[in-house]
Amino acid sequence: MNADFVRAIAQLAKEKHISPDVLYSAVEEALITAYKKNFGSTQNVRVSMNKENGEIHVYAQKNIVTEVENPLTEISLDEAFKLNPRYQAGDVVEEEVTPKNFGRIAAQNAKQVIVQRIREAERGMVYEKYSDRENDIVTGTIQRIEGRNIFVDLGTAEGTLLPNEQIPGETYEYHQRIKCYVVEVKKTTKGPQIILSRTHPGLLKRLFELEVAEIQDGTVIIDSVAREPGMRSKIAVHSTNPSVDPVGACVGPKGMRVQTVVDELGGEKIDIVKYSDNPEEYVASALSPAADAEHKICRVVVPDFQLSLAIGKEGQNARLAAKLTGWKIDIKSETQARESAEAAAGEENGDEA
Repeated sequence: MNADFVRAIAQLAKEKHISPDVLYSAVEEALITAYKKNFGSTQNVRVSMNKENGEIHVYAQKNIVTEVENPLTEISLDEAFKLNPRYQAGDVVEEEVTPKNFGRIAAQNAKQVIVQRIREAERGMVYEKYSDRENDIVTGTIQRIEGRNIFVDLGTAEGTLLPNEQIPGETYEYHQRIKCYVVEVKKTTKGPQIILSRTHPGLLKRLFELEVAEIQDGTVIIDSVAREPGMRSKIAVHSTNPSVDPVGACVGPKGMRVQTVVDELGGEKIDIVKYSDNPEEYVASALSPAADAEHKICRVVVPDFQLSLAIGKEGQNARLAAKLTGWKIDIKSETQARESAEAAAGEENGDEA
């Protein structure tokens, strides 16, 4: 070891943004192992490395006892007194045992350990960075496609977009830049595993937060989000300022804000709904809805020609509205509602008779 080695450690620490003390500690641990391996020592030893000139010193450590059982690890109190009369039983005596050729052996072992410790430190920093970004958006470039798994280069790490987190029908290409939602960051033996999503409702929420200034400053609040990825989504919003229209703020001038989100999600249709504490207003914008507040059941009556629109393709619109509001929604046309009312009235008259 020499001054060049010390400078190399300092440079590595700077480039990798790692504390030099972490690397010095790793080197000293490696040198202890190297000493015991090469010199067959069962002693307790301590290795000290001078951080200015790279000089290495190895010290054998012995516990001071009244009766010695293992002379390799223990020294009598009488012998310790000869070295320093201030020693007491229980103290530790150190004696330098640095081998003459230990510097060459040390250099061989230090390189591998430093590389390993740098790798561990880098993995730790990546985990800390991205675990803090769970439930947030990241932008990356598609780096690899293996089977149905998409691997996204995030700059300092790699994220995984699993098949069930991909928007149905969406195509992915090498070097394509995409925005993803960080669902989870896991610690593994190969480093942190970052699970990404394009289907999570949180992605839609965060996209609107990025696009709408009124959401960023707290004027507009997102209350709920419901998605059928790649098809249609609903988002409920309200304003803390009566003079600000929450729906209009999210739509933006000429629809530019909502269109930006739609484009990012590959054309997914987005309905923006004004949130209300009143179930009738919130759940439906149809004719005279009746709601069972205790069981969160809402009956919505719509004109006959609007029934298919209210229900949506394969019931999609009704499902999303139910997810958004948390209410079970029973949609009927005016004719169906009238027939149900007449049938109920007939049964009631029959019971009276």
